[in-house]
Amino acid sequence: MKILGLVVEYNPFHNGHLFHLKESKEIVNPDCTVAVMSGNFVQRGEPSIIEKFARARTAIMLGIDIVLELPVVYSLQDAGGFATGAIRTLEALGVTDIVFGSETGELSLLNEVSKILLAEPEEYRHRLHSHLKDGHSFPNARKYAIRDYVSGKDRELSFRVEEIGSSNNILGLEYLRAIREIDSKIRPHAIKRKGAAYSDDENRGSFSSATAIRKMLRLGDIESVKNAVPGEMFKTLLKEIRAGRGPILACDMESFFLPFLRLISRNDYSDFYGFVEGLDARFCECSKRGDLQTFLDCVKTKRFTLSRIRRLMYYPALKFTVDLIERSNRLGPQYIRLLAFNENGREYLSEIKKSIGLPIINTVSMWRKVLDEAKKKEMKIDENLFKEQLERDLLAVDFYSSFYSSPENRSKGSDMLSRVIYERDS
Repeated sequence: MKILGLVVEYNPFHNGHLFHLKESKEIVNPDCTVAVMSGNFVQRGEPSIIEKFARARTAIMLGIDIVLELPVVYSLQDAGGFATGAIRTLEALGVTDIVFGSETGELSLLNEVSKILLAEPEEYRHRLHSHLKDGHSFPNARKYAIRDYVSGKDRELSFRVEEIGSSNNILGLEYLRAIREIDSKIRPHAIKRKGAAYSDDENRGSFSSATAIRKMLRLGDIESVKNAVPGEMFKTLLKEIRAGRGPILACDMESFFLPFLRLISRNDYSDFYGFVEGLDARFCECSKRGDLQTFLDCVKTKRFTLSRIRRLMYYPALKFTVDLIERSNRLGPQYIRLLAFNENGREYLSEIKKSIGLPIINTVSMWRKVLDEAKKKEMKIDENLFKEQLERDLLAVDFYSSFYSSPENRSKGSDMLSRVIYERDS
């Protein structure tokens, strides 16, 4: 069987995503398509525009067979942690092929660079440290280190290294690194990204970026949104907005974050992952200034990107300790969280039920039973890490739902009340 795996956020599902899905199916001709999707918080360090089950249901209606949730301990990490969680989840569900979009669309270039990232030769590590010391952000420092390392060894590659600095190329590199790291048999495929650039916030019509669509929603430009997303996604957006469950925007959380960050001492930050090289001091000092944008501008330097700062804001709130993230990145996800599936997905899940290496959580309130069953089957999972990862997922949902405009839906926001979606007619 051929099982297509996609790593997605669908924040929201737009026409470019539909193009990617159709192209991916053309390449692989799969028997089943599995998407691992960020939940209520996404990799750029923001809340998703609408909650995860609404996005998962729409993905099923638009051609995905199974939607899994990427645990929040991975969805709010940098590209490396994000890819580690996603690839290990897809591997556990028996995915045979992964297709990702990239700015180059050339797998050979990304493959060569990913080999360097996994091997980490001494010269490369020395160059990386040097560029970081010069104050460059990690993505740029890594790009320059790779360029320096291949210069003189592979002239053609050295000329093209600049291309790897774009968002989707960076993620593609990390997918390939993660596949090699666990010696996975997943076959990677890359397709050239179509439409507006990832961070382009201008209205580009039917192929506007997710960034631009979120801006349209913030401004209330519903007609432009209608042109940029498939019909099913548009209906979902309207439904969630009318129900008072969206759109949820980064600016909505300003009222929480500034008071919260002011309560954290510099010593407290030592417990949380990623607060290194003076970031703890910058967070303490900058939280005392103005609004959220002023805080971000204050903390940001050439070394620390806005995306990194936005992600780190959530770490104290969601209790992302150093130990939790390091163990999660070393051991991988400890469960598979099922959000939605159709009949084809149900048949595949039934077929591989006995061979899946991780416990599947359908109903969160039954997690203790799921864990007990996994222990009986002697699955290779860490019980404590299972509980810690799930605790953060539940905490993330409680936190997210507290920003609904509808008081009634705020009280119904717990993940303990959620049920997996089975779309029989998709």
